[in-house]
Amino acid sequence: MSKDPQSDANKPQVVADLAYTDLREWIEEARKLGEVREVKGLNWQEEIGMASEVILHDESAPAVLFEDVPGTLPGSRVLVNFFGGLRQRMTLGFPTHLNKLELSEAFRTNYMVDLKRIEPRYVNDGPIFENIITGDAIDVTLFPTPKWHEEDGGRYIGTGSFNVTRDPDEGWINCGTYRVMIHDEKSVGFYISPGKHGRIHRDKYEARGEPMPVAIVVGCDPMSFLMSSSEIPYGVSEYEVMGGIRGKPVDLVKAPITGLPVPADAEIVIEGFVQPGNVKPEGPFGEWFGYYGSDVRDEPVMDIKAIYHRNNPIILGCAPQRPPDEIARYRALTRSAIVRENIVKAGVPDVTAAWAHEIGTARLLLAVAIKQRYGGHAKQAGHVAAMCHSGAYAGRYVIVVDDDIDVSNLDEVIWAMLTRSDPATSIDIITNAWSTPLDPRIEPERKAKGDFTNSRAIIDCCKPFWWKDKYPKVNQPSPEVRKLARERFGYLLK
Repeated sequence: MSKDPQSDANKPQVVADLAYTDLREWIEEARKLGEVREVKGLNWQEEIGMASEVILHDESAPAVLFEDVPGTLPGSRVLVNFFGGLRQRMTLGFPTHLNKLELSEAFRTNYMVDLKRIEPRYVNDGPIFENIITGDAIDVTLFPTPKWHEEDGGRYIGTGSFNVTRDPDEGWINCGTYRVMIHDEKSVGFYISPGKHGRIHRDKYEARGEPMPVAIVVGCDPMSFLMSSSEIPYGVSEYEVMGGIRGKPVDLVKAPITGLPVPADAEIVIEGFVQPGNVKPEGPFGEWFGYYGSDVRDEPVMDIKAIYHRNNPIILGCAPQRPPDEIARYRALTRSAIVRENIVKAGVPDVTAAWAHEIGTARLLLAVAIKQRYGGHAKQAGHVAAMCHSGAYAGRYVIVVDDDIDVSNLDEVIWAMLTRSDPATSIDIITNAWSTPLDPRIEPERKAKGDFTNSRAIIDCCKPFWWKDKYPKVNQPSPEVRKLARERFGYLLK
């Protein structure tokens, strides 16, 4: 039997090892790297949001733990900017020397080639139940929830969080990251774009005329958050994937009122129900496109029935900014790996790399590198990338390049586009593609009609297959000479 070269390429070259299981252990690991800073006394009204905006754009900035927030629950804290510096590698369980393309590939080969799944383990108790708030005592405003952006319509406790829901027909559990706004002491609202798994669940309950049980996990370990905000296949619980990544089951407890499973070591859990037809104005909120794309509109409200929290609880904050920002950084690494794996599993051969670029918050600009094998190979790879599970939502441009291009380097990608594509023949357009009400380029009239579709451009930036061997040579040394030059003369750059 002939050997499959793809199988060797998919074997992990670097083996993952997660050094933490909850947010507090993650903070201690980040402290060992010297990448955590404590800031005391800033207010939630504007100062935490202003400080976050300064650091979230800087990949070298530390994680910041805001403490002693005036007027909030004593001991409660807010952590921001978890995905930067060397802690990016630590968060994903890999050595700190890897560059970002190597890190994304290590994530893919360790976690995504064979989607490892381990069933969660149910336990009877956990730190999440150190404090239980019910009845008249419920007050979600006690926590140090910032107003993240100047023009936001309120305080958003859910940014680095996930919502737990159960499909009422099929019974599977979804963990999805959707923004959560505080309405008052006893109610919150959350926006979910059409087509997302949590929205599918909500629409099913609405059609049945039944209340939807929800548990919102505010403050989880960063890997769990990354999985809840990634494109996991329909019908697969993120808890199983989190367990597969850890190599052991996630410990869950059943929320006492809804019965929904929540992490036993979560920082804060908000439990309640969304009643059919119960809506309030939600927004605006500065979103990941870099705009206030969805303005204010009526969205479902969750009536809070209980709040559980650990002593000295920590909110994990991950508020979007104009990209590139923290969200762009973590999405680029994880989504690039998932997009590449989606393309390969669709049967496209010799996909050598993929990168979901930070400037497009890892959605609007995808670059895919291939080793061309036949005419049409580049267009095939581009169209699959645009419409695969991880690439289909709210995309814009897919650029396909030869394998001599570093897809994570925007300069190289644009150079290939400018010198290897022909505007009249290299661009395909897809219309009526899946987008979102957050998309700032959809006309207000179409949004008013519920039309949230957009178009995609697939740009073939490979050397034309039929005469690629005659294409002019690139004006640069061979890889071997470049490596030698760096070794001998790299000191001149210092």
